[in-house]
Amino acid sequence: MVRAPTDSRRRKSPTDPHTKSRPISAAAARSYLATVTPKTEGSTSGYSRDLFPHWSTVSGTCNTRETVLKRDGSGVVQDSACAAVSGNWYSEYDGATWTAASDVDIDHVVPLAEAWRSGANSWTTSKRQQFANDLTRPQLIAVTDNVNQAKGDLDPGKWLPPRTAYRCTYARLWVDVKQYWNLSMDSTEKTALLNILNAC
Repeated sequence: MVRAPTDSRRRKSPTDPHTKSRPISAAAARSYLATVTPKTEGSTSGYSRDLFPHWSTVSGTCNTRETVLKRDGSGVVQDSACAAVSGNWYSEYDGATWTAASDVDIDHVVPLAEAWRSGANSWTTSKRQQFANDLTRPQLIAVTDNVNQAKGDLDPGKWLPPRTAYRCTYARLWVDVKQYWNLSMDSTEKTALLNILNAC
């Protein structure tokens, strides 16, 4: 059994996969960043999304993606295979609302390749699977597909949500996930996060 990292400063999170996790406060995020010593980002050498098995089965026929679509949408109707056939999804990244699940991606707030370069390259496949399907931390969010694709594997030093009103929350999400999973930060990333959080 692979144990998730522990830290006495971390708060308990909801265990219900259908309840969205609230990120740490801006003050807590700033306090954590004060303890972070930036590290040069690692290489993507050897990285493959297949090393982070994702969209695991959560219950019945519902996988992680389908669970997040249900959790983050409103009026979501699913068929017998758990696929969302109707509903409304508001994308926090850009403020758009969609009525077709095909227009929505499930974003890994800290991208898989970014995690790889920040320490996940040394993890077991089982631990990477836990990370890629983490419904307990604020690591998964339903957003506009092309906005997610524009983000790619970039950190906050290189990409931020186009909806400026969400950037404070985004920084809190990012720090929360990186803290829990003990992933490193480079100096540009840390500076960008501090600049956002200091204005929250």
